[in-house]
Amino acid sequence: MQGNIHFLANIFAIILSLSLANAETHYHQFVVQATPVKRLCRTHDIITVNGQFPGPTLEVRDGDALVVKVINSARYNVTIHWHGIRQMRTPWADGPEYVTQCPIQPGASYTYRFTIENQEGTLWWHAHSRWLRATVYGALIIHPKLNVPYPFQKPMTEIPILLGEWWDRDIISVQRQAIFTGAAPNVSDAYTINGQPGDLYRCSRKETAKFYVKSGEIVLLRIINAALNQELFFTVANHMLTVVGNDAAYNRPFATRVVMIGPGQTTNVLLTADQPAGRYYMAARAYTTAQNAAFDNTTTTAILEYYSSPSPSTRPLMPTLPRFNDTNSATAYTSQLRSLPTNNNRVPTQIHENLFFTVGLGLVNCTPGPRCQGPNNTRFAASMNNVSFVLPRTTSLLQAYYQNIPGVFTTDFPPVPPIAFDYTGNVSRGLWQPRRGTKLYKLKYGSNVQVVLQDTAIVSTEDHPLHLHGYHFYVVGQGFGNFNPRRDTARFNLVDPPLRNTINVPVGGWTVIRFVADNPGVWLMHCHIDSHLRWGLAMSFLVENGPGKMQSVQPPPPDLPPC
Repeated sequence: MQGNIHFLANIFAIILSLSLANAETHYHQFVVQATPVKRLCRTHDIITVNGQFPGPTLEVRDGDALVVKVINSARYNVTIHWHGIRQMRTPWADGPEYVTQCPIQPGASYTYRFTIENQEGTLWWHAHSRWLRATVYGALIIHPKLNVPYPFQKPMTEIPILLGEWWDRDIISVQRQAIFTGAAPNVSDAYTINGQPGDLYRCSRKETAKFYVKSGEIVLLRIINAALNQELFFTVANHMLTVVGNDAAYNRPFATRVVMIGPGQTTNVLLTADQPAGRYYMAARAYTTAQNAAFDNTTTTAILEYYSSPSPSTRPLMPTLPRFNDTNSATAYTSQLRSLPTNNNRVPTQIHENLFFTVGLGLVNCTPGPRCQGPNNTRFAASMNNVSFVLPRTTSLLQAYYQNIPGVFTTDFPPVPPIAFDYTGNVSRGLWQPRRGTKLYKLKYGSNVQVVLQDTAIVSTEDHPLHLHGYHFYVVGQGFGNFNPRRDTARFNLVDPPLRNTINVPVGGWTVIRFVADNPGVWLMHCHIDSHLRWGLAMSFLVENGPGKMQSVQPPPPDLPPC
């Protein structure tokens, strides 16, 4: 018996050493800088990385390490977030400003160091400082380890598809105007595919993104919604799309004509070039749910062109996209998502922390004037459990915890709404104004956590894409109306729920997620519509693995930016 144990231990050690031997460390330098870019007939400076828009694509394998030195040569403070990376033991590399670090000031630098652990698929990186991520973003592609195949037919070609928004003015000026007035920000002037608006916009046809394919080949499209404030429908004319992955997790493949993808989310689809040789538009446009809210109703396009196309100058075939408010199409799409058995599904069943968070908008009363231009002389706000989240300004939350700096945050974020009400019904105006605070919720290390995320009708019901830093989670249930634990718990999918890091809370509905609190740190949860984040639709979890300690967390890097 003892000999068998030694034999198995030796085999495990050999496998581990081979895995580590194949791992690589990738070194990159990101220079954040102003770059003149022409779109929609006008040239103006935008903030980029290395002068590229979108920024560089990073490609690694599961198990690899990344070392990225960020040099800030722009005029604004900046941080970089590695969206969807678990950051096990490396919370200092997560990136949200004033949460895990202070921003990198102009002329300064900071080096992010982290390892990819048990993740494969498509993620992305982006600025997490003010609204700079409108132009500071790029793909982060994680290939399987060497000699490990995809759990689907191997594609012949892989194409990153980055969906974005474009403002025909300085994005920080757009944000500053919204902050000053208290009103909703100006909507974007265009959507983009890989940085280009496409044929349907002025002065854009020559630069429209084009992707060439051979008849019969299988193409993997790695779709990323990098839009600042908008959920999007995406499709390709006359081609079926087979969804095989979301947020760097594989799913049971299913076919669809249309993908609905929220800001922050990624989706991998297989496309077979099985149509008559020709030219076909890829297209994306808004999925919008807030009542009476302005939005960009334009359509961005790129071109899928067969190499053997007989008429390369003919106009591409245009697809049909769902209506802007087609919640039925969005729900039909998301309801098909199921995990693969290869995701090692270990859905928590014995729950230790049962939390209920309302998510939605609000209004703050103010004196009528230029700084009070929201609905009926108010200022827009947003909250979770009636707490409008306020970031510190003198240090980051993680530094305040690690260095025992008092007065920066409290740990009394409410586990349930302070007042129960008809969340999606006619809400009393007395509940529309949230309270501001920097409140964290403390989770015991190793605890099984369930969070009900409930939309509200305050101001308007709306579909909210919620992102949790440092974790991925199982989406065990979704529905419309008010969550009813007696009725809805019985319908949970505890067998093959999708695994995600960003999830849409349906308009006028709810989503339930589960995860194990196995990653010590301070982790932000927030709406990935950036106007909502600025208004306060966020909270943070504090996860310890020792009394008042994070025992496995690496110490702060020596070049951690000061405030």
